[in-house]
Amino acid sequence: MTDILIQGGRALLGDAIIETSLRIAGGKIRDVDAGHGRAALNIDGRGLLVLPGIVDLHGDAFERQMMPRPGVDFPIDVALLDSDRQAVANGITTVFHATTWSWEPGLRSGDNARLLLEAIESLRPQLKADTRFHLRHETYNLDAEDEIGRWLSAGRIDLFAFNDHMASTVASLENPRKRNRMVERTGLSSEAFDRLVESVVSRADAVPGSIARLAQIAESSAVRMLSHDDDSPAMRRAFRAQGVRIAEFPVNEETAREAAAGGDAIVFGAPNVVRGGSHTGWTKASDMIEKGLCSVLASDYYYPAPLLAAFRLAADRVLSLPRAWDVISAAPARAAGLTDRGVIAEEHRADILLVDSAQPLRPRIVAVIAGGRLAYLADAGRLSTSSAAAREAVAAE
Repeated sequence: MTDILIQGGRALLGDAIIETSLRIAGGKIRDVDAGHGRAALNIDGRGLLVLPGIVDLHGDAFERQMMPRPGVDFPIDVALLDSDRQAVANGITTVFHATTWSWEPGLRSGDNARLLLEAIESLRPQLKADTRFHLRHETYNLDAEDEIGRWLSAGRIDLFAFNDHMASTVASLENPRKRNRMVERTGLSSEAFDRLVESVVSRADAVPGSIARLAQIAESSAVRMLSHDDDSPAMRRAFRAQGVRIAEFPVNEETAREAAAGGDAIVFGAPNVVRGGSHTGWTKASDMIEKGLCSVLASDYYYPAPLLAAFRLAADRVLSLPRAWDVISAAPARAAGLTDRGVIAEEHRADILLVDSAQPLRPRIVAVIAGGRLAYLADAGRLSTSSAAAREAVAAE
């Protein structure tokens, strides 16, 4: 059902929230300030905020659907379909599944990365959110370089991140809790895991050349790149010089300042805002936002977080709601090069949320339109048409 009229909501238009109506057809916003009328499906937006859909550049909560407990696997198609429902119900209409391909076996292995990519490609017609593949490449995973290069050249990767968790992995070997978690994730014995880490670390000298080659392929293939956990201004400058223009979770303020000075997009986790700080004890995202050192928030490991974070920022007067919403919608769209979404404007993709904000810190998603189709509805009383076609469309959703 793509002929939809949203009547009477308070819509985010530019930097203002204005009472208006929107007409949607053919998957796009066709008319802002549509006035009164009828469509195949009419939604009563009175008393609700009408906001652009959330664009999530980095979400790996789907891993919990794939492996809800260490060593307990579920089929990838089941995990993706369930993750899609969770993302959409939390207002995420464009989702980049952040898939780690590490040197580890198990959950973050090459086999899983291949299966996940193939599943996303095959399931896209069934998924309500616009679902894309964000490959998080562990830079010590040198044996994967050739295959990843082919994926980049073939346009199968939508975002490409350089990750280096080797130092933290080695440091965690002395921490029993962290060590056990890593070992359980791989399915190896403790001794085999130690041997694997030793072998991978021994190839450190080959890592910079591999990064350079893959960055060159990504840039020539017009794939946007991110660097993860930059820990110094020098590291940020080095990645920027190779065309990596998104700084993802810089670990300190001086590195975030270098990213901002260079005009890079800066990503932090929305859970950091909701919880009031990083679970790792690193940079506090709300402080970075207040200082102009964060331009994008991502769901990271928790799909409800972007919606909650935007309203938390507004309630705490860190940003106005229009500016806070930009951080989870228009800004990530810009960073990813998606010029057709993130704002409510005519001829843009119709990704629209209807939100009840009566409780400012607990906003409630009432309806989600994704790609011009009703993808989620929590209040059937908002439908103002009684046509059989509309009833059948809602039942099908």
